[in-house]
Amino acid sequence: MQYQHTQRAPMHYLLWAIAIIQAVAAAMLLDELIIAIILLVSAAIIALFAACFMHLTIQDVGDRLTVRYGPLPLFHKTILYADVTEAKAGRSSLIDGWGIHYVPSRGWTYNLWGFDCVDLKLGQKSLRIGTDDVSNLLEHLNQQIHTP
Repeated sequence: MQYQHTQRAPMHYLLWAIAIIQAVAAAMLLDELIIAIILLVSAAIIALFAACFMHLTIQDVGDRLTVRYGPLPLFHKTILYADVTEAKAGRSSLIDGWGIHYVPSRGWTYNLWGFDCVDLKLGQKSLRIGTDDVSNLLEHLNQQIHTP
């Protein structure tokens, strides 16, 4: 069974707006060169993140699952099915947030938007993948990890 799903989120629009506002402010503050440079550099960093976090694609690639942010694919994770010992539906909380981060009691989270997720156990480690397609992803994962 092949699996591929792309989730899109509106957060990047806010990031683009902030980057544009900062770039315009930098152009208006050229007399204050240091401030203009700081604004331009931070606008470029925010624009980079906006380009990286427009969507999240989860895809079956043979013996592994890939989790890729895009369209600029700087951030990704690969999970071998052989390493997955358990997969179950879960929900993240506001404190878990969105993006890529580590919470000591919960492990790594890869999430773009929303609170629905699939919780994976990889031996002693935990990994949470946010998705708006929990049931299909969970069905795919359970087929992969229970197939000899």
